[in-house]
Amino acid sequence: MAWSVGFSLVAAFLFAAAAALQYRAARRAVHGRSDASAAHGLIRRLVRDPVWLTGWGVNLAGFCAQAIALHFGSTAIVQPLLVTQLVFTIALGTVGTGRRPARLDLLGGVAVSAGLAVLFTVPGAIPPEGEPSRPRIFLAGLIAAPLVVVLSRAAWLRKGPVRAALLGVCAGLCFAATAVLIKLTTADLVNRGIAATAVDWPGYALAGSTLLGLVIEQRAFAAGSLPSAMTAMTMTNPIASYLVAAFAFHTLPPRTAAAFVAVSFSVVLLTGGVAVLSRSAHATRGGDTP
Repeated sequence: MAWSVGFSLVAAFLFAAAAALQYRAARRAVHGRSDASAAHGLIRRLVRDPVWLTGWGVNLAGFCAQAIALHFGSTAIVQPLLVTQLVFTIALGTVGTGRRPARLDLLGGVAVSAGLAVLFTVPGAIPPEGEPSRPRIFLAGLIAAPLVVVLSRAAWLRKGPVRAALLGVCAGLCFAATAVLIKLTTADLVNRGIAATAVDWPGYALAGSTLLGLVIEQRAFAAGSLPSAMTAMTMTNPIASYLVAAFAFHTLPPRTAAAFVAVSFSVVLLTGGVAVLSRSAHATRGGDTP
């Protein structure tokens, strides 16, 4: 479990750094606007931006670290730890500014850390993951796909933070799917080899969910509110991953009163911490183009 935790934190840091770089590039690409027309041709402009390409490289490194973490541990362990990327986003926002994190930022970081500490120290709070059921994973995908379509469509009827949050939820759902598919693909590679993996569907579904998530993520950044986008993604990803783990990996919910209380208390701390961090001035200013 130590390897899984370590690589999860590395992935969270890399994802936070990538988000800061890609947010800056996305806001510059739309010239600071947040209307729907500004996002037209966004990806074409971004792939020519050295800052965005650097962020993409950092994101790829985070993806590799997450894959290693998921190889050593379950989605129920790895995905909650990715909540710390918002903490890292705040910390990165102070680098080179000469400013110290505000008291509310520290409070939010402490709440997130305490929530994770409770989750990982109380026996039974994170139950062991069972064998995956491919039919159930496929069914979960069929449920999630129209939800992504509806929310992304609703996002374009809104603007500013609401649009960023709705697109962030869509990206979070895609990245939760990516985490599940990483588990299947790496298991194929380790147990069956490259040839068998190449003719199996999880690898191709993994490429699709990752690409779609990255595209939606850039549109969320272009909407103009990094805190709204990051908060929505940060909370949607672990919640969706846990639900899929319970549904498709036969992960049992907490079975003791202590474990149930620990999970509930952890959710309250994590939600409160993320809510506080989402209002950080460093997160709001850190990625904007002057």
